[in-house]
Amino acid sequence: MEIRRFRLGDEAALYQVYFSAIHVIAAHDYTEEQIEAWAPADLNINLWASRIQKTRPFVAHIGEDIVGYADLQEDGYIDQFFVSGTYSRQGVGSLLMTRIHEEAMVLNLSELTSHVSKTAEPFFAHHGFHVVERRFPIRNGIMLENALMLKTVIY
Repeated sequence: MEIRRFRLGDEAALYQVYFSAIHVIAAHDYTEEQIEAWAPADLNINLWASRIQKTRPFVAHIGEDIVGYADLQEDGYIDQFFVSGTYSRQGVGSLLMTRIHEEAMVLNLSELTSHVSKTAEPFFAHHGFHVVERRFPIRNGIMLENALMLKTVIY
């Protein structure tokens, strides 16, 4: 398994990772209605591609298969962090988190933050994040639950 930067043309594969992460992994913690609101099958692929191109995530791959991705913004915010439902609990997330921490050191960041799903909360806690605030965002008219999590980083 290797980590590389996003490349133009990755957008569709990253959407498949996003979709399967939510529909397979997060489905244990959210209702079917919440899952569909969060990751609809009819998502506008052009909007998706534009968002991914702006965040320029790190991409985890095994051979040609993209199995996860995560980004780190210059202010220390992790906007997206997803592992394919096919590759959960196989070290993909930990490898991505390690890469995010390496980038945080390069950027000389003192804090990392993210809005984390109920599903991902134990993973982020395992990596030293703590809950700052519980949140209830609305997606496509449906209320979800997540948490703002923070980690103070010392290098």
